[in-house]
Amino acid sequence: MTTLVVIAKEPRPGRVKTRLTPPFTPEEAAELAEACLADTLRAVAAAPAARRLLVVDGTPGPWLPPGFEVVPQCAGGLDARLADAFAHCWGPTLLIGMDTPQVTPDLLSVAFEGVDACFGPAEDGGFWALGLAEPDPALLRGVPMSSPRTGAVQRERLVAAGLRVRDLPRLRDVDTADDARAVAALAPHGRFAARLARCGTAAGR
Repeated sequence: MTTLVVIAKEPRPGRVKTRLTPPFTPEEAAELAEACLADTLRAVAAAPAARRLLVVDGTPGPWLPPGFEVVPQCAGGLDARLADAFAHCWGPTLLIGMDTPQVTPDLLSVAFEGVDACFGPAEDGGFWALGLAEPDPALLRGVPMSSPRTGAVQRERLVAAGLRVRDLPRLRDVDTADDARAVAALAPHGRFAARLARCGTAAGR
């Protein structure tokens, strides 16, 4: 069975989801980030896995369900932190971020039969998931992050290494207020949608 990894930041005001401010306050943005993370972790907890790992920048809070190992993020750029997350794993591993609360256990139930990697593209040009049958941190180091070309470069890196790649469905990350509304509509019964509704009501938005 697969190891499932979530890489995340502790949802603290001013440190997470800064592109949501405005229209939301830093405190609201942190609340939305926490709901985003909680929905993501709930999906991971419900998906079949041999091991579940949270690689976190900060301290775990009550939003962390039981059954997860916790590892602190290393220093450095996002490529280095993603690479280090894979360095803690062995065997088939799927890594996701905290920005897609619409993710489901079914989406995370990936199969590596006949492929070496699974790649989940994001609508903003990045990627929401990366799976490796044999984790190799070198496949991520040096990939330019936070760019419209990030996903394409990462996928090209996999192909150039001779890996057989299976593409997963394209998902939308929550970065902006428009993203938040669109993603909440896709998962209207989750914590994220409920928190977004409360934030919007409180501010008259």
